[in-house]
Amino acid sequence: MDRIARAHLALFAVNFIYGVNYVVAKGLMPQVIGPSGFILLRVAGALLLFWMAWAFRPERIDWSDLGRLALCALFGVAVNQLMFFHGLMRTTPINASIIMVATPILVLVLAAVLIGERITQRKVLGVALGAGGALTLIFLKPSAAGQSGSTLGDLFILINATSYGLYLVMVKPLMRKYRAVTVMAWSFLIGSILVLPFGWTELAAVQWSVLTPALWSALLFVVVMVTFVAYLLNTWALGVVSPSVVGTYIYMQPLLAALFTWVFVQVGADRLGIPGHYDATLGWPQLLCAAAIFIGVHLVSRADRDR
Repeated sequence: MDRIARAHLALFAVNFIYGVNYVVAKGLMPQVIGPSGFILLRVAGALLLFWMAWAFRPERIDWSDLGRLALCALFGVAVNQLMFFHGLMRTTPINASIIMVATPILVLVLAAVLIGERITQRKVLGVALGAGGALTLIFLKPSAAGQSGSTLGDLFILINATSYGLYLVMVKPLMRKYRAVTVMAWSFLIGSILVLPFGWTELAAVQWSVLTPALWSALLFVVVMVTFVAYLLNTWALGVVSPSVVGTYIYMQPLLAALFTWVFVQVGADRLGIPGHYDATLGWPQLLCAAAIFIGVHLVSRADRDR
């Protein structure tokens, strides 16, 4: 298997993990842990894992790259995660999902402006097709009666989407020089300092002694898989494919979240010991949306290969 194929496999794994996270995190906030405390736990746990991995094969960085690493920490760790969790608390999941669909479009534009990535007709078609499939999938899920998102919440999600797009573009040059573990170790070190003032109070308020094994497992999944593994794979893939390809994979998240929620409902949430109500529908309309998303990703990745 060549590096490009491995990169696409890694990106699929990343977005599958994120799809699972929508279900797992639903049962943790805010009953178990507040959003800012949750982010601090994620960042601190991943920070430890990244530096342990870095210690097996140390790699020095040029001090001239510290500024770019700080920006990656700001946009990819601190602002990205804080804005998403606080935005989701203030708006509806459907509003958040619709706004997040803008991320690949933002990545396409930012990559062209900041690092000179070429915008081709095939990329535009792929992004549009993926956006159409993702939006249709989102609108197939009826929103709860009387539920509406706040303007502030929607603004936070938009800032999150823009921040993540900036991160994908800004980290790309670093991946030409360093290993993914090195970039993530420094990004999370700086990011943990930025997040600490926001999350310390909520993290200290968690009643650790009353957590069940299922809740401990859910927290470990978010720290190890959603943060450490997903960030590592995503950043490594950026060293192989363009930011536009990585951004387009975001369209798979609503699809994979719906698929995993359906599986989760079949198994039974109560059996897993994770609280929360889960509603899942999976039929031909969802499968057609899935086809549109996969074709869109394929078109963008082909355009990336043909550069």
